[in-house]
Amino acid sequence: MAVKRMDNVGIVVEDLPATIAIFQEIGLELEGQMRIEGSWADHVVGLEGMQVDMAMMKTPDGHSRLELSKFIKPKAISREPKNSPSNTLGYLRVMFAVTDIKDTVARLETHGVKLVGKLEQYEDSYLLCYLRTPEGFIIALAEELK
Repeated sequence: MAVKRMDNVGIVVEDLPATIAIFQEIGLELEGQMRIEGSWADHVVGLEGMQVDMAMMKTPDGHSRLELSKFIKPKAISREPKNSPSNTLGYLRVMFAVTDIKDTVARLETHGVKLVGKLEQYEDSYLLCYLRTPEGFIIALAEELK
């Protein structure tokens, strides 16, 4: 058996509208929002009585999606420390290719997103940076240099 595709990456958040706004600022499109609940969802996720408000965001090319979830029941559990360093085990970041990294960083900063380190150039190939969202996870950006 081979993987056909990766459908989405899930991120559990505290503030769904603010997180949607951050990803819209990068250029993702809100594909839809809904409440997920019921025995089928409980059985899939392994949490009894689950209620989740979910938003699906898609990239402009339509190939990649982010599933943003705000748990109503049971309440989400915080990772400690919340602002884990870049070498923390497990999911930590998602990377996007952008056309104007400096403009994108400036727009994201208006949403409370902050640079983790610095905007750096890798050889003659890329401008790169890591940004931490108010939720504590990292968004990486890469601008290919011509």
